[in-house]
Amino acid sequence: MIHDVIIIGSGPAGYTAALYAARADLKPVIFAGLQPGGQLMITTDVENYPGFPDGIMGPDMMDMFRKQAERFGTEIKYENVTKVDFSSQPFRIWVDDKEYQARSVIVSTGATAKWLGLESEVTFGGHGVSACATCDGFFFRGKVVAVVGGGDTAMEEAHYLTKHASKVYLIHRRDEFRASKIMQDRVLENPKIEVIYNNVLEEIVGDFEPFKKTTGVKLENIVTGEKTLLPLDGVFIAIGHKPNSELFKGILDMDDVGYLTVKAGSSETNIPGVFAAGDVADSVYRQAVTAAGTGCMAAIDAERWLTNQGHS
Repeated sequence: MIHDVIIIGSGPAGYTAALYAARADLKPVIFAGLQPGGQLMITTDVENYPGFPDGIMGPDMMDMFRKQAERFGTEIKYENVTKVDFSSQPFRIWVDDKEYQARSVIVSTGATAKWLGLESEVTFGGHGVSACATCDGFFFRGKVVAVVGGGDTAMEEAHYLTKHASKVYLIHRRDEFRASKIMQDRVLENPKIEVIYNNVLEEIVGDFEPFKKTTGVKLENIVTGEKTLLPLDGVFIAIGHKPNSELFKGILDMDDVGYLTVKAGSSETNIPGVFAAGDVADSVYRQAVTAAGTGCMAAIDAERWLTNQGHS
């Protein structure tokens, strides 16, 4: 059987693409992965998605996305795609030894925030520990936070957080930043930001009663060996994101980091009939609402492409 459209990856982009494709009667099949839902599955309160004035838990939102896609006939497979061949029509997609075929493909495999690898990051994730200032900065109004990193991402996060937090510590393991000079100047001139050089974050500490929350970080100075405890309310890890694009290396065009490149104003990749949506093709915004928007674009682009090919 040759499917009209197969969607690889779930999350806001994949589920929205499925919703639009299903309503266009394309009978989409979505490979949601073994842990479907994307980064929102590890997000607690989502307060910046339109239509939820009281906020919503990330997993609850993804459950609603899934149900809406299924309502219109989307087939969801909770499996990981292991190999693809986009060299000829129909496109071929494998889950281990099982092969599927499709006339068009939408890639929405997302991106993953890079973490320090600390157990305490997991313990306090969503309870004062975040990798997205734009998503979670609002929760730290008038509070003290820290940003970990030294590149442009860290500078942007620190600067953004000054709109909400009373004080922002920028913790960097070296004595100089790798960020662009304009971003460095913006941070160094901001009176709300204090830079802590030559320090690594060893552990995030917090309380569990009456509820789980972050209360500080343990630091070590890599020059002097001095260890300090820095009291604060939140920690933002800003050492970059990794797009989940390994599966498509050598097949789809991507930038130096691995973000898939699409034609301006569309979701089209370098291979006709293959489209990209969500964070796997977005190094700038990385929001649920923008991912959903590009999922919609990809489904419409796929439908139009199939029509032009005489398939719908």
